[in-house]
Amino acid sequence: MSYSRTSEPVKFERDCPAVMVPQGEAVTLPPGTSGYITQALGGSFTVFVDGNLFRIAGDDADAIGKPKPAPLELPEGAGDDAVEKLVWEQLRTCFDPEIPVNIVELGLVYDCELSRNDQGDRTVAIRMTLTAPGCGMGDILVEDVRTKVERVPTVVDVDVDLVFDPPWNQGMMSDAARLDTGMF
Repeated sequence: MSYSRTSEPVKFERDCPAVMVPQGEAVTLPPGTSGYITQALGGSFTVFVDGNLFRIAGDDADAIGKPKPAPLELPEGAGDDAVEKLVWEQLRTCFDPEIPVNIVELGLVYDCELSRNDQGDRTVAIRMTLTAPGCGMGDILVEDVRTKVERVPTVVDVDVDLVFDPPWNQGMMSDAARLDTGMF
């Protein structure tokens, strides 16, 4: 699991789209803004600025002097098993900005199906939930899942269905996730 808690100081080098945590409100942080990286997981960053937390997407990492995520690669002619494996690897790079455990280990991904459309292109259907139905970051997490899985070569469409039945509970977490969060 890629895990990092830091208090590394940062200064924004350009206008940077960000999302307030946990409200989910989109904002723009201007150049010259100073803060601290509190969490760097899955290619995204949680930054503490003026008493608030903000999520910075990996594609905007350069705004805080960090590298953008490298493009994903698959061997030529990769089969469905290799693509599905990479999809699950991408899902493991999706994190709630407040919880240092990926959504797979948290037990938030209920189902992930790889299939082919009428043209033979690969599509992915994901059923997932949130730790709490009223989470302001719900839309942000769904979009994070969609965009990260869309980066998988040969995948042309990703459908993410956010469901609340069955409701999530701590028993759905992996043993490793319970250890990481002290919920064992």
